Amino acid sequence: MRKLQEKNTRKLVRLGKTSLAVTLPVEMTHELGWKEKQKVVAKKVRGGILIKDWKK
Repeated sequence: MRKLQEKNTRKLVRLGKTSLAVTLPVEMTHELGWKEKQKVVAKKVRGGILIKDWKK
């Protein structure tokens, strides 16, 4: 079994000409209750990116 850190290490993939995407571990999305095609907000923060649920 892969170590947890290796399991959660992901690569950026090209999505079209101008976008990049990263996959999320399915276990994390289940824990958060996130579904396919759900809207999320990506915010640049010191040292990385914060991704959270989109609220009206």
